[in-house]
Amino acid sequence: MRKLKNSELDRLSVEDFKEVKKTPLIIILDNIRSLNNIGSVFRTSDAFLIEKIYLCGITATPPHKDIHKTALGSTETVAWEYVEDTLTLIHKLKAENINVIAVEQAENAMMLDQFTPKKNTRYALVFGNEVKGVAQDVVSASDVVLEIPQFGTKHSLNISVSCGVVVWDLFSKLQAI
Repeated sequence: MRKLKNSELDRLSVEDFKEVKKTPLIIILDNIRSLNNIGSVFRTSDAFLIEKIYLCGITATPPHKDIHKTALGSTETVAWEYVEDTLTLIHKLKAENINVIAVEQAENAMMLDQFTPKKNTRYALVFGNEVKGVAQDVVSASDVVLEIPQFGTKHSLNISVSCGVVVWDLFSKLQAI
């Protein structure tokens, strides 16, 4: 087995990325502190053709060298917008018939492996602050709360890891519909 060279990976150009049909997923970052986490979410979003990222509250916005360090250029491909208030954004998206999913540990949360997305439905995934998680008012306003099953002694994952797990899971399930 031989590793592939970058030139063999058949990557989209920036122009092609902007024109290609996107996965019906939107990511909302609710008060993310770490610039590296923000950049990693951009990179994951590029990999799975995410429709858009909303950066809310204290979440930093590009251009910033520490975001670019982990984003590796994906801030130029993935559509993004800053919105100060996450709850206001949630209400706007719900009015546009977008299902809002908070990724959080909460009472009656649905385990990620039990969730089946619906065909022809757009979803917004909310990921919260590294310490406090998704704000309670945002959790309360969400249509669904998804939890990533975990079995060790630490009952949390880094926000960029959580994003990668959830996006990959939903992307895979959406491709199978």
